Order: sequence, then C-alpha cells, then structure tokens
Amino acid sequence: MGSSLVSEKKTALVTGASRGIGNATAAALAAAGYDLILTGYSHPDKLETIAHDLEKRYSRKVTTHVGDVSDPVFIKEMFSSMDHLDLLVNNAGISYVGLLQDMSDEDWNRTMGVNLNSIFYTCREAIPVFLRNDTDPAGRIINISSVWGIVGAATEAAYSASKGAVNAFTKALAKELAPSRIPVNAIACGFIDTEMNGHLSEEEKQAVIAEIPADRIGLPSEVADAVVLAASAPAYMTGQIITVDGGWI
Repeated sequence: MGSSLVSEKKTALVTGASRGIGNATAAALAAAGYDLILTGYSHPDKLETIAHDLEKRYSRKVTTHVGDVSDPVFIKEMFSSMDHLDLLVNNAGISYVGLLQDMSDEDWNRTMGVNLNSIFYTCREAIPVFLRNDTDPAGRIINISSVWGIVGAATEAAYSASKGAVNAFTKALAKELAPSRIPVNAIACGFIDTEMNGHLSEEEKQAVIAEIPADRIGLPSEVADAVVLAASAPAYMTGQIITVDGGWI
C-alpha cells in the first residue's frame, strides 16, 4: 500500500492493535500514510513494540493507549486528549467457544462488552470529533465483524450474536450519519490465521479449509488491505458488510 492513498495528513484509531488483524491493519494504514492511535489491553509490551516499529519504518506519529475498550471511562479519557481523527477502525474482539448451556453470565457479558459495547463507546466519542473536520467525508468508521454474524456458528452463540449486532449497528449508524458525511461500513472476516483460531487442531483447520473455495486460510494482511480499500472508497459506499472469506459463506 503506498502513501499516495492519503493526500493529506490523516489520523486513524485502531482498537485491539497488539496482534492479529489489528496489528496488520495498523501496519497497512501506516504504510498508506496515516498517523496512528492504537489501543491494546492484554499485551501492552507488544503494543509498544509495534508502535515503535511503525514509527521507525514509516515515519508516522503513533500514540498508544493501554486499557479495556469495554470500559466507557477508558474510552472517554482517551478521546478527551484527541483533537483530530479521520478514521475509526473497531477491531478489538474476543471469542468464547463452548456450549451455551455451560456459559457463565460473566463470559456472556464480557463477550458483548468487548465485541459490541466497545463499538458504541468509540463511535459515540468519535462522531463529535469527526464533525469538527472540514473535509468530505468528515470521517469514516470501519467495524471488524465476522461471517458468523451473518450465518451463526455452533458453540459460538455469544460471538455470533455480538457480530450480528455489529452488522446491524453498522447499517443503522450508516443511515444516521450519512447526512453528516460519515460513511460506516463493516468487514466480515472468514477463517483468518489469527490466535483466535488457535484452539483448533490441524485436522480441524483442514476440515474448514476444505469448505472454502479459495482452498486456504485467510491472512490478517488481507483483511488489513480490505480496511485500507474501504478507507479510500467513495463516500457514497456506506452501510455495507464487506465479506472477506475466500468465497466461503
């Protein structure tokens, strides 16, 4: 991705940037010319290493915030020091794999908190910042979702429910913000090579790959490239759930 995609200085916020899709997205946006604001929670040292590497490699300004995105206080404090933003990428997410009957209240609430509530918190704070921009579009929101939010997955009812809600939230907010020149889209990921799928055995992975027309697992960098493309798409493209799944679903 070349910096020509960004003609003027722009800033992007990426949540959950310390690994996987978030890490790859941060790198792709830095390569495209964005300054970055990155959040992480479980791997603060890795987040700082990523930030330092991106600053050195792409000569971009990278700011980090360590905290729980499901905590509205953390989100509000982060935005209180933010004077400019052009792109919000809601990537932070967790998964729970297991029978619904065995799931605790805490696990359900945690899944919803990170995967869904955090998007409400960040969007609520980002919108006023976007509206200060004298640009068209005024800002963009890209939510990282999942194909399970479209078709559902056995033993992942909570995750599927949270991502289905993200898709509906994306479509509704896109309609709400269209008059304000703020496109809102989501990228529904298929089977991607991330730690979230680390619980699968090699045999289980091969069984899933056999169902994918592209005949392979997807790469975090491919999702990141889709984010950059969506970030440079015509502003008239809004409310879309863009599936990146190798033709699987």
